[in-house]
Amino acid sequence: MPRTALAAVHDGRGDKLAIREIQVADPGPGEVLVRIAASGVCGSDRHVLDGEWTLPTPTVMGHEGAGIVEAVGSGVTDVAPGDSVILSWYYPCRRCRACAAGKAWACTGTRSNECLLPDGTTRLRDAAGVVYPYLAVGTMSEYTVVPESAAIRVPADVPMDVASLIGCSITTGVGAVVNNARVPAGASAAVVGCGGVGLAVVMGLALAGAYPIVAVDTAEEKLAAARSFGATHTVRSQGDAAQVAAEVAEITSGGADYAFEVIGRVETIESLPSLLTTGGVGVLVGLPPQGVKAGIDVLELAESGKTLIGSNYGGAVPSLDFPRLAGLYLAGRLPLDSLISHRVRLEEVNEAFDAMRAGTRTRSVIVFE
Repeated sequence: MPRTALAAVHDGRGDKLAIREIQVADPGPGEVLVRIAASGVCGSDRHVLDGEWTLPTPTVMGHEGAGIVEAVGSGVTDVAPGDSVILSWYYPCRRCRACAAGKAWACTGTRSNECLLPDGTTRLRDAAGVVYPYLAVGTMSEYTVVPESAAIRVPADVPMDVASLIGCSITTGVGAVVNNARVPAGASAAVVGCGGVGLAVVMGLALAGAYPIVAVDTAEEKLAAARSFGATHTVRSQGDAAQVAAEVAEITSGGADYAFEVIGRVETIESLPSLLTTGGVGVLVGLPPQGVKAGIDVLELAESGKTLIGSNYGGAVPSLDFPRLAGLYLAGRLPLDSLISHRVRLEEVNEAFDAMRAGTRTRSVIVFE
């Protein structure tokens, strides 16, 4: 039987979400009904609200979530009612060439970006008709229905607010280090931007044994947070790329072996190669608005043998990486509790996004009753 759920819905107009009731249908074959326990407030949602990315509407926002399995459709074997699960916002089809090669993040058979289940529909409705779950998960809702491959079982003793962050920011940040860049122990690294994902990059670098780890940001409180998560040095940017490059070069004896841009701003993307030593690797983690282009000095990049790589979802295979990250948290290797600065109610979601725009919080997490 369909059930009623409160959800944060975006109608495509303005930058605010409306809290309203939707109807959530039972899961179909290969689908899982999840009672959401926690949903992160992530920058990708803000891109949508601020008109920088376009989606079908109306949309239940949220893509960074965790909860408890309530029911499963026919044919589901990976999870069962009562399981704790983290939701993957880029569900793999498990059949395409990329999936067969172990690159779930590059799946070409998913309909996640269309905010649709594999059969091209959704299980969400309101009085006017179809409602789309953001990236096919729509975690800012009391209930959601997702494909089996989007519901990844994790140990029940992982707190749900922590588990929600593993669904996006932690996997994206740590994965950029260990999966995309494959930073070896002892390599030097710089991280530009110390929001939630940037701090996850710092944690990943500490986990990998990088040294020194240089955190770069404009806000002293974010640099303090970076130090608490493993940064060995910090640089407070004054908006001068040359000043940042000079300080990073001094700390790393000529430039970092690896540098991560975790903001998505043209200016910091363009300056990333200047932070690198000869043969260094720059990793693009931050996501800009649609259509944004950056200019790179190609001759300098080629002559110095530097590399720029893109990082999507930390190059993760969620069915493998989510449990691994959860295990590292339980072992005390990833201090994820400290990343959450504010736990809020669903009704406070707009205030959480305003705080994100102002840069006054590390990470807000919506906690459902």
